[in-house]
Amino acid sequence: MHVAFSVNDFIDRAELVYPDRVAVVDEPEQPAGSWGELTYAELARRARALAAGLDELGIAPGERIAVVSHNSARLLTAFFGVCGSGRVLVPVNFRLSPHEVGYIVEHSGASVLLIDPEVEASLAGVEAKHRFVLGADADAQLLRYDVEPQAWEPDENATATINYTSGTTARPKGVQITHRNIWVNAVTFALHVTASDRDVYLHTLPMFHANGWGMPFALTGLGVRHVVLRKVDGAEILRRIESQGVTLLCAAPAVVNAVLAAASDWSGPIPGAGRVRVVCAGAPPPSRTIERIETELGWEFIQIYGLTETSPLLTVNRRRQEDDALSPADAAVKLARAGAPAIGVRLKISDQDEVLARSNVVLEGYWAQPEATADAIVDGWFHTGDGGSIDAEGHLVISDRKKDIIITGGENVSSIEVEDALFSHPAVAEVCVLGVPDEKWGETVKALVVLEPGAKATERELIDHARERLAHYKCPTSVEFRDVLERTATGKLQKFKLRAPYWQGLERAVN
Repeated sequence: MHVAFSVNDFIDRAELVYPDRVAVVDEPEQPAGSWGELTYAELARRARALAAGLDELGIAPGERIAVVSHNSARLLTAFFGVCGSGRVLVPVNFRLSPHEVGYIVEHSGASVLLIDPEVEASLAGVEAKHRFVLGADADAQLLRYDVEPQAWEPDENATATINYTSGTTARPKGVQITHRNIWVNAVTFALHVTASDRDVYLHTLPMFHANGWGMPFALTGLGVRHVVLRKVDGAEILRRIESQGVTLLCAAPAVVNAVLAAASDWSGPIPGAGRVRVVCAGAPPPSRTIERIETELGWEFIQIYGLTETSPLLTVNRRRQEDDALSPADAAVKLARAGAPAIGVRLKISDQDEVLARSNVVLEGYWAQPEATADAIVDGWFHTGDGGSIDAEGHLVISDRKKDIIITGGENVSSIEVEDALFSHPAVAEVCVLGVPDEKWGETVKALVVLEPGAKATERELIDHARERLAHYKCPTSVEFRDVLERTATGKLQKFKLRAPYWQGLERAVN
């Protein structure tokens, strides 16, 4: 028997088994107005109401619905109300500039655009056929409780979400994730973090970010309570963990650093000690940071590695029983590796030391970019663009980033995109954008600039110029002026050589 996978499998089970359990605790203070606490019966009812509302708008299965929103119960509901009715959810990073959001909405061909009130003013020029600002008025228009939604026959190979990621071009690429991708990633993730209906999950990770790493789906199916956090703040994370009994969260290294900083000023026992599991990805934190998480916070540290293109889970590194006798420092060194392949994942290292992956979680393709898809998936293997090796214990160790990608605070930044913005300044003759180590963000963006003969520009001027065109997290935090940028005989910049001095003394060329 073959029964097609669908994201509805998760919400349907939750509604059946845990109808009266609190499903989500919405952010209490938000411009759209909080939904408060919803049970799983109510969450499922609102998802169906959203699907029925899209029916009334004439939005057919396969059409795209873009959402620019901070974490919220409304966005969580859309994971099921949109995808579960055969439409395609396009979750958009709310930190992006209006120009970038406009490109994604246009490129995806979104019929509906939903916008958080906080970014409504800045996105006033971004349009779609149907445009709503999230809140009570939009709820009244979009949520149709008076009619049942049209039935959709699940197709596990249908695209469920398109997640735009910064790649090696100046334009982001739309990663098509299918219902099958989501289903396999969610179930595999839940197995590896031993999620159960006794867990309470804190959404510190943006839901738009690779579908919140699949957690909204996996944990819904298990009846886990979702605690929504709109904006990251170290002290507030500790308060939510204490007040809500949180047991599980996901975090980029910058979030972990914020919690460690807040914990140093915390009065009394650290919330969640001996109970919380924190799943970390984006870039491997230093082993000393891992040790501090486990000793100072008393939380279990789990490292994962993956990409938006892989739904995202590829590897998991969790302390094994065989390592229980290790000292905290020695255990942290082992946990700093990317990890062993997750169930169902095959990895190998190419002749060029690039990490290749094969799994049911690998993307269907890049939306409307067949050439980029063909470049990424070759002979049944996905090219990650990361350099690495597999050690004697079968664990992947990431050593370098082959693509021109900088990961700062867990967010991907295309160096080419930043270079393109800086090149538009009339004083800039040449520019090379690099990721350099940063204690807080893991990496930060640095620009090496050669000015036109006789031209003048200051560091501040160029940074401000970039900030007018790009999301602020993508912009350089420093500019270094050079007389010349060394090139190969064919005129190509050798970025690995230009990066090397900033990474000298570090074991890896990623941070």
